[in-house]
Amino acid sequence: MKQTEFLNVVLPFQDKLYRLAKRLLVSREEAEDATQEILLKLWSKNESMEKYKNLEAFAMTMTKNFCLDRLKSKQAGNLKLVHSNYTDGNSSLQKQLEAEDSVSWMERIMEDLPEQQKMILQLRDVEQYEFDEICELMDMKPTAVRVALSRARKTVREELIKKHNYGIG
Repeated sequence: MKQTEFLNVVLPFQDKLYRLAKRLLVSREEAEDATQEILLKLWSKNESMEKYKNLEAFAMTMTKNFCLDRLKSKQAGNLKLVHSNYTDGNSSLQKQLEAEDSVSWMERIMEDLPEQQKMILQLRDVEQYEFDEICELMDMKPTAVRVALSRARKTVREELIKKHNYGIG
C-alpha cells in the first residue's frame, strides 16, 4: 500500500482515534502522542492491512490497548488533567461559562467511571458507534455492553443532578 492510499484509508477515522485517546489519557499531549504512535504502528502493518475486515475497529482496539497500557505504565504517574475548552461564538458570556462548566463536570464525572463504562460511554455517545461495533471492540456480549452503558449513563445523570441541585459538594 502506497502512502497516499494509506492516508486515504486512515485519515477519515484519525480524529476518532484521538478522541478515544484523549478520553482515556485526558491530556491533549498524551492523546496526540498515542494517536501518532498508533498511526506509526498501522503504517508498519500497511502490507497486511487488507486482511483486516474492519480497519477502523482494529485501529480503535489498538488505541484502546495502547492507552490502557500507558495508564498502567510508570510514566502514567505524570499525566496531568487538561480540560478542553468549549466555545460557542453565538452565546452570551454567561451561557458560555455554563457550557464550559457543564463540559468540565461531564469530563470529571466520566473520569471517575470504571474503565469499561468510560470506554463504552465514549464509543456509543461520543463516537456514535453501533452496539455490534462496541461488542467487537470491547470483546463483550451485547447484553453486557447495554448494561454497562446503562450504568454509566445512570451514574453520570445522578452526579449531574446532584451537582445542579446541591451545588459543588
